[in-house]
Order: sequence, then structure tokens, then C-alpha cells
Amino acid sequence: MSEPEDELDDLRARIDALDRSIVERLNERARLALEAGRLKAAAGRDEVRDPDREREVLLRVAMANEGPLPQADLVEIYRRLIDVFVALEERDRAG
Repeated sequence: MSEPEDELDDLRARIDALDRSIVERLNERARLALEAGRLKAAAGRDEVRDPDREREVLLRVAMANEGPLPQADLVEIYRRLIDVFVALEERDRAG
């Protein structure tokens, strides 16, 4: 195999390991979202969504971004993640 091919294989292995780590982190975040949802329900909060908190999360994510991922793309990814976690909380509440 040529040197570029070896380097590509190494990069792909690192990407695969990073993907596994990202999946672990997303599931950890999902568990925390479920726990937060249960605490909100126990506190008598009817709404799962908290627009102020969502804006805060998006702002923190945007401020943490050092690139090369474009800001708009990162925020869109997080908007989608928030939607997924909200749906997860809603399903958990519905039983």
C-alpha cells in the first residue's frame, strides 16, 4: 500500500473511533435530557420545551465553535439535536 493510502486508513480509523465516542456522548446527553424531563415533570412543569434554555444552549455552542465547521451548520445540527431530545422527553412523559 502507498503512503497516502496508509495515511488515509489511519485517518479513517481515527474517524471511526471518534464516531463511536460521539455516539456515546449523544446517548449520555439523551440520558441527561430524560432525567431533566423527569425533574421538570416532578416540579409540575407541563411544557417540555424551554425556548430560553434552547437559546442559551445554542449560544453556548456557537461561542465554543472554533471551526472549521461553519457556525450556521453547527447551530443547525444542535437545533436538530434539541428537537430529538425534546421528542425523547415527550415520549418518556407519555409512558
